Amino acid sequence: MSEWLVLLGDPAAWVALVTLIAMEVVLGIDNLIFISILTNKLPEDRRAKARRLGIGGALILRLALLGTIAIIVTLTAPVFSLFGQGFSWRDMILIAGGLFLVWKATKEIHHSVDPDPGPDMFDKGTLTLSMTAAVSQILLLDLVFSIDSIVTAVGMTPHVPIMIVAVLVAVGVMLLAATPLANFIHANPTVVMLALGFLLLIGTTLIAEGFGAQVPKGYVYAAMAFSALVEGLNILSRRNRKKRSGNGGGT
Repeated sequence: MSEWLVLLGDPAAWVALVTLIAMEVVLGIDNLIFISILTNKLPEDRRAKARRLGIGGALILRLALLGTIAIIVTLTAPVFSLFGQGFSWRDMILIAGGLFLVWKATKEIHHSVDPDPGPDMFDKGTLTLSMTAAVSQILLLDLVFSIDSIVTAVGMTPHVPIMIVAVLVAVGVMLLAATPLANFIHANPTVVMLALGFLLLIGTTLIAEGFGAQVPKGYVYAAMAFSALVEGLNILSRRNRKKRSGNGGGT
């Protein structure tokens, strides 16, 4: 309790808190895109529940990881070398998570563009399995992002209470934004392909970082923001054309 009181009066702690919240929210965008695409594959009456379970489980997972922060920090130590390149547990987790994202995004893109894709992995006929698979994959991906964000956070502040508050705020934002984002993606089919492209980009970035390549996150998110802006303009253009067509047809 005394540590909390000391941090409340420390301006540097507030700066670190705001910075960490911003970082957690930005990283949460990746999770939200994945959650939206994944839960939209479920029957409509189960989507909101799957999002709440996935994000709630993600909160518990992140808080549990913060409780083992001393162990998390050691994950950056190399455990073996290959062709002169050292690999830590964090590197291997990033590579595995990146490969999973690339595989998942590629599978979904194939399912979207193939005229005869066959049965989907989230078949509505197996509702319980679908819910379990969706939540499990959300937690699996969040584990990757959580470890990465905690390692980054340790370099910004040594105070666990600040990390806890940042995680709580970021997860709260995710809970508020999850359903609107998922509904927007569902209502605009072209956005689905854009979101899958984002997942491919994020997965490739994770793999590159796992192999020691430092990819500036600013460039990645700037490219994503620019693509989203262009797609937003396309959506507005299509809506305006429909309105003009509708007005013209009614006269």
